[in-house]
Amino acid sequence: MSQITSYAPGTPSWVDHGSPDLDASIAFYSALFGWDVPEPENAEQTGGYRQAMKEGKPASGMMPLMQEGQPPAWTTYVSVEDADATAAAVKEAGGSVIAEPMDVMDLGRMAIFADPAGAVFGIWQPGTFAGAGVVNEHGALSWNELNTRDTEAAKAFYGVVFGWDFEDNDMGEMGTYTSLKLGDSPVGGMLDMTGRGVPEEVPAHWQVYFAVDDTDAAVEQAKQGGGSVMVEPIDIPAGRFAILTDPHGASFAVIALSDEALENT
Repeated sequence: MSQITSYAPGTPSWVDHGSPDLDASIAFYSALFGWDVPEPENAEQTGGYRQAMKEGKPASGMMPLMQEGQPPAWTTYVSVEDADATAAAVKEAGGSVIAEPMDVMDLGRMAIFADPAGAVFGIWQPGTFAGAGVVNEHGALSWNELNTRDTEAAKAFYGVVFGWDFEDNDMGEMGTYTSLKLGDSPVGGMLDMTGRGVPEEVPAHWQVYFAVDDTDAAVEQAKQGGGSVMVEPIDIPAGRFAILTDPHGASFAVIALSDEALENT
């Protein structure tokens, strides 16, 4: 198991899912990823927020939708040193604030933003809780990817907010894929939705990837659980991936990582 105890500022460190039917979503993802999602002892303080556990380590968050009209979705959180300073940088760079920085008990301090293209993301200033305790294993977070139609504007925004560098990679028929880098280390990716021919009605968003042992088997399990397939399994250098939606329409991806990808993590 790839266990993590801390994240460098600027690294995606956590994901959570907002659902209109929390019990149904827990059943779907637990069957797919082997999660245990216990009821929290302090449910009144956390608004029903739960941690999905994988072999005793936190893998993701699960929560009921908090606002009327809020769509079911997965949210990526980036670890930061100072949530308030990051909020100021987001505003200065042209982003918008959905939820101002707030303390989550002694666990940490969080905020939710949208970038100038409307892609929603969160930040997490760790207290006693650093983020995902396991990555790159079946049912654990493996990658976070910005899908946008203006990659140059995204580079300008996220470069200011998180100090990321960007490396464009020619993927042949699949166009250009950009690595988001913190120093020499890749911490995520960026996909040009226009170049890939993504339908216009699909908004800019952050995509969450979960590692699986067998992508095709995961796709079949998701379909049996009421999910749908947006992109059928495809082989890429990082592994074999597919993009799915859960029964409530939230998009996520699964990937069976290649040996090369696992060696570089």
